[in-house]
Amino acid sequence: MNTLRLCYLLPLVIASLLLSSCGSTASSEQLASRRAAIAAEPRGEYFIGRRFHIDRTQFWGYVRKPGQDWAEAKLIVIGEQQMKAPDRVPEAPSGNAPAYGFDHNTEYRLWGHFSGKKIYDPNSNLILPEFVLQRYQLITEHPGWLFKPNERFNGAQLLRGEPDALP
Repeated sequence: MNTLRLCYLLPLVIASLLLSSCGSTASSEQLASRRAAIAAEPRGEYFIGRRFHIDRTQFWGYVRKPGQDWAEAKLIVIGEQQMKAPDRVPEAPSGNAPAYGFDHNTEYRLWGHFSGKKIYDPNSNLILPEFVLQRYQLITEHPGWLFKPNERFNGAQLLRGEPDALP
């Protein structure tokens, strides 16, 4: 009886191992491709920003320097002293007009600087650095995954912990 079970289970175990190795190979290839694209970014006095919107929060998204991996990006609040954020529209939609956060997962080239201030977002309970925006330029509306190829955004939580931002 045990031999019969083993005959049924062995192909399942082998198939599972093969499928998991294929997934990790594809994931590794995607990571390598992303690293190469980031390494090829022209250096300069700007940042790469990825809008990351969760309802009722006031943080803007992630910002990194050109050539820097997304794992090193900072979750920020945009200071609009010099320029409004790209999605500065009403928070409640009216008709067919876009609403705040319509540009979730859009990638921008951002010019500006970190003010040195930390801003508290009570709805996320995070204390985040302020990035003073001076201007921006759309890079792409569909950049794909942010931190890892298999991530799934559920609309209600961050894709990674932000331990440096906890009060």
